[in-house]
Amino acid sequence: MEAGALVIIFALLMLFAFLGLGAWATTKAVGAAKRSVDRTITQARRTVEDTTLKAKSLGQIGVTASLAQLRLDLRTSMRATQQALQDGVRSDPSLKESIGLFERLSAHGRELDDELRRLEQEPDRKRTAEMLPELRERAAKIKQSADSLRWAARERARRFSADELSSLSDQIEVESGALRDWSREPADDLAAAAAAWDAAQTPPGAAPGRGAQAEPGPAALKPSAPAPSYPWQKTPRPEATT
Repeated sequence: MEAGALVIIFALLMLFAFLGLGAWATTKAVGAAKRSVDRTITQARRTVEDTTLKAKSLGQIGVTASLAQLRLDLRTSMRATQQALQDGVRSDPSLKESIGLFERLSAHGRELDDELRRLEQEPDRKRTAEMLPELRERAAKIKQSADSLRWAARERARRFSADELSSLSDQIEVESGALRDWSREPADDLAAAAAAWDAAQTPPGAAPGRGAQAEPGPAALKPSAPAPSYPWQKTPRPEATT
């Protein structure tokens, strides 16, 4: 009876564990789907806003066109800088500080973009026109800072790529030179080693290569031990021993 109860309790625990795991997996899947939908909606909204701003800047004149052009230029610069920094930080972690500065700059950019959006609906066009110089100056400062960060990140990436290519080219040149060094063949090395051994066997005062023609002394009457054999020496032909 107790064994049956333990089996039931164990089965219930396993069931609850599976249910909990299923609920966790479902929550994760729902969260991922929601984030994907949010990104899609945000991208679609940006596309619609950009298209509307382009239409206003080209299809209208006066204050409305100026405000639309300011917003379009600001958004284009900030978006390009954000993309450049996000791409660069994957291979260069030192860009994290630049991303922090860009986030602070983005706060000013969003504030200006919101103000320009509100002014597009402002009925007092004369007052809005009087504000345009100051708005252009603010937009120019933000855009200049964003452009500076973007180009600095790109130049840094190009410099790293150029340095790596230069180092790789040097290594390849060294390896290519080693592969082309066929001036000393293995046979030359063996011949030089054999000549050095022959010179070591020549008696002092004897002419090189003529040690065998010296007059035999008493020691020559005794059979000498065979000379050591080396792997680079050729085996004499049978007729050479007769």
